[in-house]
Amino acid sequence: MKNLILASFLSLAATSALAFPVTVDSCGTPVTFDAAPKRAVVQDINMSKMAFALGLQPSMVGVTGITGWYKLDDTFKAQQGSIPELAPKYATMENLLAADPDFFFAGWYYGMKPGGEVTPDTLAPHGIKTLVLTESCVHLDKNRPDASMDLLFADIDKLGKIFGKEQEANTLIAGWKAELADIEAKVADKGGARVFLYDSGDDKPFTAGKFAITTAMIAAAGGQNIMADMETSWGTTDWETVAARNPEFLVLLDYQDGGGHAKLLDFLKAHPAMKETDAVKNARFVALRYEELTPGPDNIAAIGKIAKALHPAAF
Repeated sequence: MKNLILASFLSLAATSALAFPVTVDSCGTPVTFDAAPKRAVVQDINMSKMAFALGLQPSMVGVTGITGWYKLDDTFKAQQGSIPELAPKYATMENLLAADPDFFFAGWYYGMKPGGEVTPDTLAPHGIKTLVLTESCVHLDKNRPDASMDLLFADIDKLGKIFGKEQEANTLIAGWKAELADIEAKVADKGGARVFLYDSGDDKPFTAGKFAITTAMIAAAGGQNIMADMETSWGTTDWETVAARNPEFLVLLDYQDGGGHAKLLDFLKAHPAMKETDAVKNARFVALRYEELTPGPDNIAAIGKIAKALHPAAF
């Protein structure tokens, strides 16, 4: 038995060793890893949940950009464990270097800004390799495909390869695809209800456009994002356009994990144009958290929530 266990261990070690080097695409730039990162830092709650889903905690020395915006539940706190938060909102070069990382997972406007202090180019001289969230690539490269659920699947696949967790990544992706197929089958003949996502903003609403994963999520749930022609992932539009397109259903972003959407709904009910839309008049909406609407492990369950609220008879 001892010999069998030893042989299995050596086989696993050999398989792991053979997995490297690996090269993954990061917004069109190939990034090569000769070994799995040992000191990773991950930005934002959605990307941290991706890392946790793959069990990467032993390889993480920090997270950034979480408590400055979000209320955390006990599950996230338990998964985070003793991993410190290096910055409540945006990481600086100083607090990143203090943690001595070898890897940073973030995105454009998910912890990094074009031309800012912390970018793949500024981190590289310090031996820090960066994986950029695929959804955010559109901010530097307008020639991107429309949003699809591959924005989630591809990034999980990349993380799996980078950390030698390909089997775990494949298992997650297969499970998500099976859940998604079940939801899509139930709403396949329901037609595309007009849906508006309201994130924030009084003078101008901040919402999801063509390249945001939320647009793909709404489509999978049997709806149609009325702002799917916006040539960005996340951005602002005007109330006149939204009201003229007369949404039938709302997705309200709940930053406060339970009650934050009420302020958004009250605003819409008082707005002279929006209060006349079908969605507001009929109070048809679903409230979802930030990490449910940005690329991450909560996306599939969130699609289910949207689909059930849109088409309750199908469930």
